[in-house]
Amino acid sequence: MAGRRDQITLSREETAAYIADAETVVVGTNGPRGLPHLMPLWFVTRGDEIWGWTFAKSQKAKNLERDPHATLLFEDGVTYDKLRGVMIECEVELIQNAAEIRQIGVELFTKYGDGNPPADPVLQMIDAQTPKRVGLRFKPGRFVSWDHRKLDGVY
Repeated sequence: MAGRRDQITLSREETAAYIADAETVVVGTNGPRGLPHLMPLWFVTRGDEIWGWTFAKSQKAKNLERDPHATLLFEDGVTYDKLRGVMIECEVELIQNAAEIRQIGVELFTKYGDGNPPADPVLQMIDAQTPKRVGLRFKPGRFVSWDHRKLDGVY
């Protein structure tokens, strides 16, 4: 008989679909005082990797310059029987290349817009933001997932 952990774990396909449908990811980095620094982030996926951007002067970017590791959390559900989530431990590459940072911005505003490439005013905003930002490439390591809905109310 499989244990509870095995019963609620998402398959690779379920994990990919769950992440693709997620709106925001919580990024945990190692803060300057040794405490976790948790912040929400818009993201896009490229294969198994999670990509985003942030202001180069943000605490998140400073933390990743010092220690290029992060934990990502995707989660939802209000009641215990509906809790779902994926936690991913990652190595993080900070992207400094302006063309790549711009491309991340275009992908973000496509995803969080209407699904179409951004219109000229949005592209101008992306161009203005690009020099102030760094790209974030999250390279997944260990995954942990859970979907309490798989238990059909039996705990």
